Amino acid sequence: MTETTLPEPVEGPATWRSDFRTAMMGSSPAPLTLLERGEGCYVWDVDGKKYLDFLAGIAVNSLGHAHPVLVDAVSRQVANIAHVSNYFATAPQIELAQRLSRISGAGERGRVYFGNSGAEAIEAAIKLARRNGQHKTILALTNSFHGRTMGAVSLTGKPALREPFDPAVTGIDHIDSTIEALEHAMGDHVSALVVEPIKGEAGVIDLPEGYLKRARELTEKHGALLILDEIQTGAGRTGSWFAFQQHGIVPDAIAVAKGIGGGVPIGALVTFGWASELFTVGQHGSTFGGNPLATAAANAVLGEIENAGLVENAARRGDELRAAITAIGSPLVGELRGAGLLIGVGLTEPVAARVSAKALELGLIINAPNDTSIRLAPPLIVGDAEIAQFISLFTQALEASA
Repeated sequence: MTETTLPEPVEGPATWRSDFRTAMMGSSPAPLTLLERGEGCYVWDVDGKKYLDFLAGIAVNSLGHAHPVLVDAVSRQVANIAHVSNYFATAPQIELAQRLSRISGAGERGRVYFGNSGAEAIEAAIKLARRNGQHKTILALTNSFHGRTMGAVSLTGKPALREPFDPAVTGIDHIDSTIEALEHAMGDHVSALVVEPIKGEAGVIDLPEGYLKRARELTEKHGALLILDEIQTGAGRTGSWFAFQQHGIVPDAIAVAKGIGGGVPIGALVTFGWASELFTVGQHGSTFGGNPLATAAANAVLGEIENAGLVENAARRGDELRAAITAIGSPLVGELRGAGLLIGVGLTEPVAARVSAKALELGLIINAPNDTSIRLAPPLIVGDAEIAQFISLFTQALEASA
């Protein structure tokens, strides 16, 4: 849903909606419902209504809800030690850093900085770019989304999100998402190019064919960093551990978050090769970053994704979903975008909000990031039964919105 206004206060006794309005900051959008619990690919609201969750907390709940592996890891870790500050190291922190370097392909020269969110990973990426040229330009793409903190929103290529907080961080130029625009903008004055392999918040929009390969060639030629925002595309969601691995390139850094923690807040910047030497002691940090609770959770999530073959499941189930959506034969369905279990359904009419609202009424959670796009990001554990139920409910939502 794209609704951003909060509901009007209700008359009579207080309800959770009126409590929300009076307790939460005005920047919070009107909630769709009050969720109480979850299990697997399903959630229940306080009235007992059951929903098939095909958004997974916006690509966060990789293992679905209340997965026993995550529950056990968090329970054991919080009973042992939850926080130590960044004056100390813990075994889960070191294990997770090594794991991220391994699955990303960064290898022995890989280094990891831990924060608490995707936006914090992007903030670290911006500072890394500054270390590669303090007075040089950072390139980002139009219609991109990188977060809500000042650095992240300055990098975001959506003026409506950025302009209310001007002046933005300087030294950032936004260019069109074409190879031609990239070739025109790139030069020795550029310290870094920051891109999403797939623009999730824009409606799951793919980059042009060959874009990342050309970006790698140009950044290497001019000594600029290639930094990929894999916050929404990482952790196996696109059918590989990270989306860039499907393009035959190696970046200089990737920002990750969302799905790596399976619902526990954590973010990280993973650096490759020479980029790993840019930060020196004291140049960046976080009190909570890399705490043992969050890193133990992420180790459990990524371990289960690996052990249960969920990267492969994302690739296979994504193909099945695309085929099933096409087979619906709805005149509202245009192009299908994305990869694996990050799917953008391009609609032929501007009725995405109507489709999303009807789906919710039917017991299906999906997302309308804009008027003509539906975003699907189900848990990586999704199987035959959930796909069949999704197709049934989605078909009804499309028919009701035509």
